[in-house]
Amino acid sequence: MKELILLFIGLFFIVKAADVLVTASSSLALKLKVPKMLVALTIMAFGTCAPEVAISFQSVQSGDGQIAFSNVIGSSIVNVFLIIGMAALIKPIKVKHATIKKELPILVLITSVFAILMLDRMFDPFTSNIFSRPDGLVLLLFFSVFVLYLIGLIHKGAEDNNTSDIKYGGWTAIGLIILSILVTIFSSDMIVDNAILLADKLNISKKVITMVIIVIGTSLPELVMTITSARKGEFDMAVGNIIGTNIFNICVVLGLPVLIYGNVGLNGFSFFDILVTFLSSFFLYLFAKSEKVISRKEAIFMLLMFIIYYVYLLSV
Repeated sequence: MKELILLFIGLFFIVKAADVLVTASSSLALKLKVPKMLVALTIMAFGTCAPEVAISFQSVQSGDGQIAFSNVIGSSIVNVFLIIGMAALIKPIKVKHATIKKELPILVLITSVFAILMLDRMFDPFTSNIFSRPDGLVLLLFFSVFVLYLIGLIHKGAEDNNTSDIKYGGWTAIGLIILSILVTIFSSDMIVDNAILLADKLNISKKVITMVIIVIGTSLPELVMTITSARKGEFDMAVGNIIGTNIFNICVVLGLPVLIYGNVGLNGFSFFDILVTFLSSFFLYLFAKSEKVISRKEAIFMLLMFIIYYVYLLSV
């Protein structure tokens, strides 16, 4: 019981810290008058990834790489099928032509590369699935291409952003950013340590406890932000946040700690886990491309995919 209480305390603080981090970072970015899509793909996306970053580094460093992979795979699936699904169910999401032509194909490409890198045994049946330092380097190289694209967005110039969205002044925002990052790091240690203890006590796999409790818990900032953005008609923010989050999760949250700390075994993951991860980005692109709108029918399909996957996850 103590582990469960401490786990939820850690989740509460990590979600609150992420919320403050995003609001403060957004205020700082809006003062610089950059495009909204750039804010969504960077400040909002990277800010809401702070819990995943801290948890991933802590878990890989402590030798529990399965938590890091469960966190990234689960987040990729939850962000699209649950979060975009719920947002589009409330209000159909309009997707800009530029997003369909540029940002979404980048997401599909990176997710496809990630899936291929996890399928060692498919190419060599006599080897075990291992995510190695070269795999992490490949993901970081793809992220560098994404960064070059973001630099191109900066040169497009400013948009007429609403200055009423600026909640904090410059120095206040910087102070809150630093504080929220420190709280996130402390909370992530608490979450990982107690998740491992709880999994051992209940004889539950670390994969399941990570993808059910930790993933959904740390996805709350993305959930609230995406639904709020969609309801306000800020569709660039809603879609851009998820695209940026998933790219950052795969390339940096996973690639960087693996590159630093070394190989991670993937014995707990099946082909179905990898397939659903790929399908999350593929269906997001497909539905956006169809009519440049993610409709309520497509949202229902996404939510059904989420339910099917999690029923499978809890049954194996």
